Amino acid sequence: MAVARVACRAQIGLLAPVVEVEVHLGAGLPCFNIVGLPATEVKESKERVRAALVNSGFELPAGRITINLAPADLPKDGGRFDLAIAIGILAAAGQIAAGTALEQVEFLGELGLTGELRAIRGALPSAVAAAQAGHSIVLPRENAADLHCIPALAAHAAGSLLEVCAHLEQREPLPTVGEIVATPEVSAAAPRALHLADVCGQHSAKLALEVAAAGGHSVLLVGPPGCGKSMLAERLPHLMPPLLDQERLEVAMVNSIVRGRTPRAPCRPFRAPHHTASASAIIGGGPAARPGEVTLAHRGVLFLDELPEFDRRVLEALREPLETGLVTVARVGSHAEYPAAFQLIAAMNPCPCGYHGHGSRRCQCTAAQLERYRARLSGPLLDRLDMRVALSAVSDADIALHQRSSRADDSAVHARIRCARARQQARQGQLNAALGVSELEGACQMSKPAEALLQRTGNALGFSLRSRHRLMRVARTLADLADETAVGEAHLAEALALRRALSPA
Repeated sequence: MAVARVACRAQIGLLAPVVEVEVHLGAGLPCFNIVGLPATEVKESKERVRAALVNSGFELPAGRITINLAPADLPKDGGRFDLAIAIGILAAAGQIAAGTALEQVEFLGELGLTGELRAIRGALPSAVAAAQAGHSIVLPRENAADLHCIPALAAHAAGSLLEVCAHLEQREPLPTVGEIVATPEVSAAAPRALHLADVCGQHSAKLALEVAAAGGHSVLLVGPPGCGKSMLAERLPHLMPPLLDQERLEVAMVNSIVRGRTPRAPCRPFRAPHHTASASAIIGGGPAARPGEVTLAHRGVLFLDELPEFDRRVLEALREPLETGLVTVARVGSHAEYPAAFQLIAAMNPCPCGYHGHGSRRCQCTAAQLERYRARLSGPLLDRLDMRVALSAVSDADIALHQRSSRADDSAVHARIRCARARQQARQGQLNAALGVSELEGACQMSKPAEALLQRTGNALGFSLRSRHRLMRVARTLADLADETAVGEAHLAEALALRRALSPA
């Protein structure tokens, strides 16, 4: 036949829309054209496909070869279309007897000049989308390990173009991804466990981390240099429970499109970008609308050390992902939406020199310097941080007590966090930090003294409505940790104490 159709998948964010590769062999002077909004690397695939066909023992058809990647208005990039184009040419020329096998199979992979298949980025989202469409998928063997989290997919792995052709002609079936994934491999070393007991003192900050892990809240740690802010931040992912199956799949898909590989045992991400990072690096961007650090921290922790040193535009861009858990990256010619359900933990010094309010060292900053330093953080951004905790300098007495105390693990803390999360899931089906305004009223039942305290402090300190709601969510988490049905006055007072650093609200 002179026309063949083969299915493939493009990559737009975490989405993998289907692309139909139409191949037409016509009469005329020999030429090879690819149409359908291809990027430069897609246009270059004709040279890779030509060499792969010849070196695999096939003949390149004479005459005009036209490849249409439909739909025509969908941008296509990468080498992922090479295999589908090659199969389409062979089917149109009658060099393989695929029959109706092409109708239910999708092909994904980059071809080498000798016909070997090379790994591509975004194999996991494409395989999931193919399974949802009821199709099987053929992809490079190097990408088989990326599908370890869902080995039951109808996916086959191949090492070369010849292996794919033998599979389509039913001469030598390809192994399934499940068979390859089931092969024993050397497992990666487990990450080193970090415990709260390693941190000297800072009991209020440790409580804030426990509350953050239990309810999904954000935290700002304010304290002098060397008081343990970074150590505390690194321990938050270890306090959070392991990823659920759906969360593990989401983390694996993000790794698949960013790194081209998925970790064998995905754990909670911990991202700590430098304060010189640009808005595109943090939020996402570039010509291809690539994901940023907020997406790489999805279902994990984003740690911003030296928070006031970040560019003001970067910090303001964090406001929307903090509220919605999504980020939309729009560029000329590209548009993508990425998940960004991360927990923000930030750290900063109380002043430029770092010793404002220090017990034994004198602050060298003037009042104007202190005001300019703190003005780098806008009120709307601070308003979106659930807890703002002041840390004190570590004294010699704290160090001596820490050295004498036993290094107990965090098993009791982990148990309280698991129980608190279970209560939230049973009550409202989500963590307290994700509660909407309408849901908050029903979930956060407050005692009369607690309501009176909220009224008094709200009027006295000038709370915004958002501040009131975030305060109620933190108090609800404290009540869950204490296994209390209603939010009491003590829970609300503790939530107020965890929100007092930097500002009266």
